[in-house]
Amino acid sequence: MTKADIVDIISSSVGLTKVETEAVVNGFMETVIDSLKRGDTIELRGFGSFKVVKRAQRVARNPKTNQEVIVPEQYAPVLKVSKDFKESVNEAMMSKN
Repeated sequence: MTKADIVDIISSSVGLTKVETEAVVNGFMETVIDSLKRGDTIELRGFGSFKVVKRAQRVARNPKTNQEVIVPEQYAPVLKVSKDFKESVNEAMMSKN
């Protein structure tokens, strides 16, 4: 599913135009990105929480040459989904089988 697909679904279910809906979706995404850049955590009850985690420096291996490469420490945005979200997806996928 793409952002355009999400905009189509939301606009048809809410009654906003696609242009208005796209502005809201873009605004949401920009807000999340800006908040994470500041180091804030975002909690959306029933969905999950966005936060930034620090990844320590590590040694990796280039699979092509088998040469060791040092990956420097870095910060990465992560989404930890809520328990309800996990259970809902699990139930839906299990019922498909």
